[in-house]
Amino acid sequence: MRTQEERMGQSRSDVLSGTLDLLVLKTLARGTMHGYGITLHIQRVTNEVLRVKEGSLYPALHRMEQDGWIRSE
Repeated sequence: MRTQEERMGQSRSDVLSGTLDLLVLKTLARGTMHGYGITLHIQRVTNEVLRVKEGSLYPALHRMEQDGWIRSE
């Protein structure tokens, strides 16, 4: 776990990116899903509070695949 001083050094985009990664991974833990399905699931479980746009989702999916966290078919 990071200290508050370490967390404060993070940029806002790093925090948002990490949050999106976590949401995507939790969604994919339910099973295989395409990008649009991931977006719909996140909207549904957050009662429409969070809406992930393609311009955020697909770069995140590509980054997570490059890092070995997920794989595409």
